[in-house]
Amino acid sequence: MMINDPDTIAEVEVAFAEYERALTGNDVAVLDRLFWQDARTIRYGAAENLYGFREIEAFRASRPATGLDRTLARTTITSFGRDTATACTLFTRANAPGRVGRQTQTWVRMPDGWRIVAAHVSVIPTP
Repeated sequence: MMINDPDTIAEVEVAFAEYERALTGNDVAVLDRLFWQDARTIRYGAAENLYGFREIEAFRASRPATGLDRTLARTTITSFGRDTATACTLFTRANAPGRVGRQTQTWVRMPDGWRIVAAHVSVIPTP
């Protein structure tokens, strides 16, 4: 198995950047499109556990649209073969001083493009 195929990394970097723009811009349609629309998709958030795309979709629709800007650090994308990758990043928000967020996503190449099949977000005190 090839790890960190340059073409795959480049593709996931584009998808990850699209996700980040949609997240900070509260573009719910793009966020929904980037998640695998399946009952097996999971997203563990800072304050919620979401099982299945429908729960993720409902969360996105009801989420506040302010205070979403953030700064990323130490973003690491690793691919495993041509069809699977992880994206991990740290983030800080001006409205949450003294806290650092951690985000992990598992991306899989589906027939309609790269999709997040599992995600985890947590926030801790800044080490």
